[in-house]
Amino acid sequence: MISQSNPYPNAGLILIVATIKNTWQKIAFIIFLCWSAFMLPVSLQAKDLPDFTDLVEKHGQAVVNISTVQTQQVGVGQFLPEIPNIPEDSPFYEFFRRHIQPFSGPRKYESRSLGSGFIISKDGYILTNAHVVEAANEITVRLTDKREFSAKVIGADQKTDIALLKIDANDLPVVTQGSPEQLKVGEWVVAIGAPFGFENTVTAGIVSAKGRSLAQENYVPFIQTDVAINPGNSGGPLFNMKGEVVGINSQIYSRTGGFMGLSFAIPIDVAMDIADQLKTYGKISRGKIGVMIQEMTDELAESFSLDKSRGALVVSVEKGGPADKAGIKIRDVILKFDGKDIEASSDLPRIVGNTKPGSKVPVEIWRSGSVKKMTISVGEMPADGNIVNQKQSKSGDATSRLGLVLRELSANQKNQLGIENGLLVDEVYDGIASSSGIRPGDIILGFNNQDIKSIRQFNKLLNDAPKGRNIALLIRRGDVATFITIKIDE
Repeated sequence: MISQSNPYPNAGLILIVATIKNTWQKIAFIIFLCWSAFMLPVSLQAKDLPDFTDLVEKHGQAVVNISTVQTQQVGVGQFLPEIPNIPEDSPFYEFFRRHIQPFSGPRKYESRSLGSGFIISKDGYILTNAHVVEAANEITVRLTDKREFSAKVIGADQKTDIALLKIDANDLPVVTQGSPEQLKVGEWVVAIGAPFGFENTVTAGIVSAKGRSLAQENYVPFIQTDVAINPGNSGGPLFNMKGEVVGINSQIYSRTGGFMGLSFAIPIDVAMDIADQLKTYGKISRGKIGVMIQEMTDELAESFSLDKSRGALVVSVEKGGPADKAGIKIRDVILKFDGKDIEASSDLPRIVGNTKPGSKVPVEIWRSGSVKKMTISVGEMPADGNIVNQKQSKSGDATSRLGLVLRELSANQKNQLGIENGLLVDEVYDGIASSSGIRPGDIILGFNNQDIKSIRQFNKLLNDAPKGRNIALLIRRGDVATFITIKIDE
């Protein structure tokens, strides 16, 4: 028996409507049919949407709000206006006398910022972004139950933007760590944080991509999402649907400073490795092989007779470094490192950096049309001053002559600031620099008529400066640059 589809699927409904004689009943039945046709797909669609209420209720208590205070000092007449030389009989004299008051000594000003974080141990260890607590004089952690604690920075790593904090508390709610490796593109994820200071805000979206590499960010395979992340969300957790933390919300890609559908999170396994090193050793140990590399293109791959665009093209080899000793040369293409494929050049710094210094690992390279294998002994990347709890000592350092602790800027920081050189003022002690108006967060661009490119250069110029003479420091604060004169102590 052959069944045929009904060519008139709505014929039955039409007959029912036709049999209803009462006009109002007929209208009511038609309205009911229209309502049913609209609401049925809506209800089915709503049934398929995820419910985040249990996740937020069970795991949101481990999310904290972080507020910081940075004390800044302004000296006499450096950055505040003074009363102009106006005669007392001028109609403007009274206005300037009332509203522009000079001061006789340095004044302290406080700037405040907000961020997010989450508790990883019951005894008060907290993860957040390094940029949330950078240069902070005071850090306050606020829990969902409204309790507040003063926090201490155990350490921070600028390369991955991870900071580990500690508060004096016990029996705290903690997050559960998930696996970023098992995270799938298209999977639902949830962020909890304090965007623009609105505490415990929940936003949701999907994983857009994994293993993203961002410009000047060589050590993090970012998780890209379309979760709404805004200023204040930084340092907050990214949850999967099991209520496990899979990442730390760190960056947004935006032309306006607000959310535009592109958010990036640091995988939690990367963050926990950094936290463990900071807690155990107080510093981050990264591998180094001593090469500069370039991204392969289809054109380069063709010229090197490589089957496709892959690997990292070596353009420079540090003399006497691990790569040089292993026999790696300029124009080699590194295809594998420690058994891991190098698909893009950005893969190599991350894999090498995560390799324990002193390890001997196998390397595969492409040279002169064939694959060659070798073994390389991984070196250790020198410390770059990015560990918060290991700042330079005031005593014994040439910069103490001015009462300053300086830090060299990373390439990423210089790029963000739009400068080619300069030193960050990390701390300002009582002294001639403090009284002259220099404060933490300032950038020292120049010393007299010379651009400043390193701490060593700055210290040499300072040591060579004659006693009793004035020096001129070119200082950048925000978008404003100005010269400050300082008289070197006798």
